[in-house]
Amino acid sequence: MNTLPAQHKRVPPLFDDRRTSIEPPGLWAAAGFITLYFLLQAVVSGLIAMLMGLFTGYVQMDRGIEPVGAEIRTMLDQSGMPAILVMLTLGVVTAILLPMVRRKWPLLWNQAMPPGLGVVLPMNPIFFALAVIVGLTAPLVGGLLTALLAHGGTVTQDIQDLGLQTPLALRIVLVVVVASLGPIVEELLFRGVLLSALMQPALMRPALMQRWRTGWSIAISALLFALVHLPSMQWQWYALPDLALLAAALAWLRLRSGSLWPAVLAHGINNLLAVVVWFAAAAIA
Repeated sequence: MNTLPAQHKRVPPLFDDRRTSIEPPGLWAAAGFITLYFLLQAVVSGLIAMLMGLFTGYVQMDRGIEPVGAEIRTMLDQSGMPAILVMLTLGVVTAILLPMVRRKWPLLWNQAMPPGLGVVLPMNPIFFALAVIVGLTAPLVGGLLTALLAHGGTVTQDIQDLGLQTPLALRIVLVVVVASLGPIVEELLFRGVLLSALMQPALMRPALMQRWRTGWSIAISALLFALVHLPSMQWQWYALPDLALLAAALAWLRLRSGSLWPAVLAHGINNLLAVVVWFAAAAIA
């Protein structure tokens, strides 16, 4: 018989770490989260567009389902509406994915080195300075490489077209969102989950791959990062080396610093510079 007073009885925790997975991220889990990231963007943007249409009066449900698509397109043709949709979508997707990843691997969340996810401050603050250097130089080096491969052509990105339809005040907010939320989620998925999955010893079975495990992992994750961003680059293949080079530099920062935050900072600066240059060019034109 339990003789403990009622106030001393142990209350079960709301979140029991013993029931969570302490196994390192696997390739299937990494692929699943990355796929979910892009699927969520499509689904969430569709739902938000519908709600925006209802709120602004462009969508009238009493007319039936068929006209809804045309009504949403009409709404998105209005100045600033696509930018608002992008910002809301990124915010919602970030709010969904970050807790999901943390709940999946709570014991690895703030471990510095793989299989940890690196959501911890770097071992040395100097890596923040290195991140600034990487963020500033990557667009320059990547731009030169892209120009060489494109033979004078230019790379256009979806967000560049978006900026042309956005008022100045909203452009500033859009730049902040693109330079912050996007890098946080993508670094967690690509340099956190995916890189940790690729670096598992059991995955690299041949002796040569074991020896160069870190290099292979960086190269594969960089290539995948570049490939999944190709649609937003309007399938311009000569943008791939630039993206892969950036991803490799971000992976190096993450592994050398023992933290995701320098990679997030460098990624954000890269996005900031790219978007500002695109918007400035559009304004001049």
